[in-house]
Amino acid sequence: MSLKVSDIGEKELVRYIISHSRHITPDDTAITQLDSTNLISTCDMLIQSRHFPDNMSYFDMGFKSVTVNVSDLASMGAEPLGFLLSIAIPKDMSLDAFKEIIDGVLKACDHYSIPLIGGDTNEASEIIISGTALGLCDKPLMKDTYNIGDLIAITGDIGLAALGFELDTFDNIYVKSVLKPKARIDEGLILKDFATSATDITDGLASELYEIKKDDYGFMIYEEMLNISDEYKSLAGELNLDYLDLILHVGEDFELLFTVSKDDLEKLPIDYKVIGEVTDSDVVELTLENGFVERIENKGYEHYVSE
Repeated sequence: MSLKVSDIGEKELVRYIISHSRHITPDDTAITQLDSTNLISTCDMLIQSRHFPDNMSYFDMGFKSVTVNVSDLASMGAEPLGFLLSIAIPKDMSLDAFKEIIDGVLKACDHYSIPLIGGDTNEASEIIISGTALGLCDKPLMKDTYNIGDLIAITGDIGLAALGFELDTFDNIYVKSVLKPKARIDEGLILKDFATSATDITDGLASELYEIKKDDYGFMIYEEMLNISDEYKSLAGELNLDYLDLILHVGEDFELLFTVSKDDLEKLPIDYKVIGEVTDSDVVELTLENGFVERIENKGYEHYVSE
């Protein structure tokens, strides 16, 4: 009996593609040498039934389609160059709804200073938005170039969107994180001069840590350093959810996860939160607030995997 794609999941499918193409860079984006610099390119597809919550406006759908791509540019420290939009929509969609999506795309392009330079349209049974973002960077930030002893940091709070997916009310930071995510493009441009590695957090902190892990290297994350608020813990408890599971395994944060040497940490002219360190343990671990240490499970959001 042959395997189905759901038996192995998205990440294994990507590894298969990479292993059969010598031109693909196994990082957040493609990197193509271009004269004295590098062309940084990335694409991401969003499908209405899987990526857009029911309470998300058409405008926010368009904005998010740019954000998810620009976030990859940010993780490489790339300067935005241009954005390509391919969109498929139902033939009975109202013209006003279509215009709202495009308004969101254009507003996001203005926000990130990345011009819309082309694309394609087509028909589908639901909204499908595929974006391609292009950027330039002389020395891209890779995701596996850290050293033992480097500190692990993030650009902001994580887990907000994970909780927001579970809440009904709109007027809070958690739901806003779901509906109106923002990419850290400015921080990425700064980090390329200080960080030893970087990636963006889209599939959950745990998944991203395993994605960047090298053989013989490990990571120790400290719960205390995550600064999880009492409100967050309380809301998760009311929903019968494990707050650490939300923080570690859900994603959709679009914050940057990066490593930096202790000497360069205080030079960083951005807001950041140190959450751990690179070790020689060859495992990914979490020190709980009570002092106990446990392994962090390798799981996060993944396409194709049956629920």
